[in-house]
Amino acid sequence: MLIRTAAFNTLTIEIEALKALRDALDADFDAFTTAVFESHGRLVVTGIGKSAIVAQKIVATLNSTGTPALFLHAADAIHGDLGMIQTNDLVLCLSKSGDTPEIKVLAPLIKAMGNRLGAIVANRQSYLAKQADFVLHTPIAQEADPNNLAPTASTTAQMALGDALAVALLTLRGFQAADFARFHPGGALGKQLYLRVRDLTVLHDRPQVLPDATINEVISEITSKRVGATAVLDAKQTLLGMITDGDLRRMMSLHANIQTLKAADIMTTSPKSIDNNELAIRALELMRKNSISQLIAVENGEYKGIVHLHDLVREGLI
Repeated sequence: MLIRTAAFNTLTIEIEALKALRDALDADFDAFTTAVFESHGRLVVTGIGKSAIVAQKIVATLNSTGTPALFLHAADAIHGDLGMIQTNDLVLCLSKSGDTPEIKVLAPLIKAMGNRLGAIVANRQSYLAKQADFVLHTPIAQEADPNNLAPTASTTAQMALGDALAVALLTLRGFQAADFARFHPGGALGKQLYLRVRDLTVLHDRPQVLPDATINEVISEITSKRVGATAVLDAKQTLLGMITDGDLRRMMSLHANIQTLKAADIMTTSPKSIDNNELAIRALELMRKNSISQLIAVENGEYKGIVHLHDLVREGLI
């Protein structure tokens, strides 16, 4: 119980910190967000210690959602990296106390360069808050650790406020899923946003048989094309149906003499299909909804191939 009590108390304190943060949003947050949105430069985010780590995460979130941002460690800034800040850049400094030595050196230097300064700070009376053009207040009653020392609730609030800033900015920009995909081309997340069915159907030959094809011909086509199914098309390439491995097994259990059967006798006449230009993740949704492993891909009514569940697994969508 001691372990769970400690965890419960930690989360309770941090939840209360987030509630206080939500209630503390004011005109300075609006003004700073607008200034970043209208800026022709980047947002340079800086801090020291744990705040520097949070600053790096905020920068990553901003860059991935359409706001050019740059991380600058406060200690490095006063030892040569201040040149990273350009004329049109805004600076956002994270500090719970607002009175650490590095921050007290850095803040007036930024102001002397003519850059506007925002501060995510818990102490409104601190040196940083008084130097800043915009004060984004993070009211922290206490940290979550029993000694009220380890940055916990304060860094949670900083992180959450950074998320709020990023989401407010992407809302102003009208940032859409397609924009997100441009910045996330790698991994499963990116593929969900850009991979199309047509990118998968071209990986296979298109399995197809005529409606009067024999069972042996059907089996041979399914086996050679390796997608577990074949389309049934007439001489004019009109899609008539689909035969899967499962259809073959069911057919063998129902008929004593399978050699007399033709493709038209066992095909599914209304197979599930998807447009070849649809997102591949939509194909996965249809397969899950209908408990199937293959979909016919069509484009303007023309058969384009078969997408298999294994294709989606291979691409990391599952």
